[in-house]
Amino acid sequence: MIGARSRIISIGLFFFLTASSFAQPQAGHLTAADAKNHVGERATVCGNVASTHFAARTKGSPTFLNLDEPYPKQIFIILIWGSDRAKFGDPEAKYANKKVCVTGLIKDYKGTSEVVAEQPSQIEIHVQ
Repeated sequence: MIGARSRIISIGLFFFLTASSFAQPQAGHLTAADAKNHVGERATVCGNVASTHFAARTKGSPTFLNLDEPYPKQIFIILIWGSDRAKFGDPEAKYANKKVCVTGLIKDYKGTSEVVAEQPSQIEIHVQ
């Protein structure tokens, strides 16, 4: 009886830890919300792409990948300039509604932290 109870507890603990690991960034990675405390640092920031926008008629033709909350309440922005956009294919379709991690220099833009992605290798899609 004790062996069965221990096994059930072990299995439950395994599933709890596995599920919680999907909710948290990996060790050394920042959440989108925590990135604001690391402006000026090079780091990996993870979050869910809540909305995307390609501003084709705006100077520089930026593409915005907004993490954890959709625009205008985004928590963090991955910015892809138009000059680099072709390298990413169709970033709105590729990254929409996906959990991603981006690596780069964290900057502040009008109170929202961001990383400019110049290469697709900076953005990693995580299976949820």
